[in-house]
Amino acid sequence: MKKIVTVVMVAAFALSAGTALAASEKCTVDAVDGDKVTMTCKGSKMKAGDAVKVKGAKKKAIEGC
Repeated sequence: MKKIVTVVMVAAFALSAGTALAASEKCTVDAVDGDKVTMTCKGSKMKAGDAVKVKGAKKKAIEGC
């Protein structure tokens, strides 16, 4: 009985973890006009009106003394 419960819990966790991951796109910013940003993305599966979260490019650390 414990083995069956364990298998069911592992399967449920695997399915829920897979649906929680967001897609990642490589995009370039074409234009910025006030609060509107126009981007071009390669091979995008997004549609007009989709909610997105945008992060800027990571800055390199400056090492020094």
